Amino acid sequence: MSDFVLDDRLARDSDLMAELELCQLRMLKDSRWPWVMLVPQRGGIAEIFDLSPADQALLSQETNRVAAALKLVTGAKKINIGALGNVVSQLHVHIVARNEGDPNWPGPIWGHGSATPYSETGAQDFCKALLEALSVSRPMHGTSHQKKVGN
Repeated sequence: MSDFVLDDRLARDSDLMAELELCQLRMLKDSRWPWVMLVPQRGGIAEIFDLSPADQALLSQETNRVAAALKLVTGAKKINIGALGNVVSQLHVHIVARNEGDPNWPGPIWGHGSATPYSETGAQDFCKALLEALSVSRPMHGTSHQKKVGN
């Protein structure tokens, strides 16, 4: 993992919630949808097939765990999962909770309006609920060490 460097745009548009076995779990800075992404901590990876078979399986497992936890926490009607990468080529998987009546339902979230930042408590509450659903503890305020979580 020493060659892993997070793309500047992904870093700017999201906050680190936790490190899973393979991926960083990051919350998007847009409160219009409960929206997270997984970024495999491997350098030079643009496509899922660029990962080793073992890492592909681990990415699938982590995606499923996070998607199930997000659905549990939000009560979403639908969970959208996508690895587009047209703007940022570094492999990252979006996981978005959708409900009827949310902005642009049932259309895609990309390119719809402008991001609405979370309130500080809104972001904290969302992170806490999702991490608890994943059985991941949040670091103490002011520390930079997220808990590393296996399956």
